[in-house]
Amino acid sequence: MSCGEPHETDCSEVLDHLYEFLDSEMPDADRDKFKQHFRECSPCLEKYGLEEAVKKLVKRCCGHDDVPTDLRAKVMGRLDLIRSGQTVPDHDVAAGPATAQES
Repeated sequence: MSCGEPHETDCSEVLDHLYEFLDSEMPDADRDKFKQHFRECSPCLEKYGLEEAVKKLVKRCCGHDDVPTDLRAKVMGRLDLIRSGQTVPDHDVAAGPATAQES
C-alpha cells in the first residue's frame, strides 16, 4: 500500500510496524516519524484507523478473557495471511479445517 508519493518513512516500514505504533512499543522518535507519515499519507492513515478500531473492538469485547494459546496462534496466522495479501481460507479460524459434513 502506498499513496505513490515519496515520504521520509516508507509506507512499507509504517505498515510493518503498525502494531508496535498502536501498542506504544516503539521509541518516541519513531512514533513521531509515523505520526508525520500519517499526516502525509491517507492510505496509511486509513489502515491505521481500521487497525485501531479493530483493536478497540477486540479489547471491548474480549479484553477481560484469557485467550487460548491455540486460538491466538490461529488468529495471528490468519492476520499474517491477510497482511501479506495471500488468500485466506473461508472456514472459521476457531473451528480448524472444514470437515466433509460441513462442505
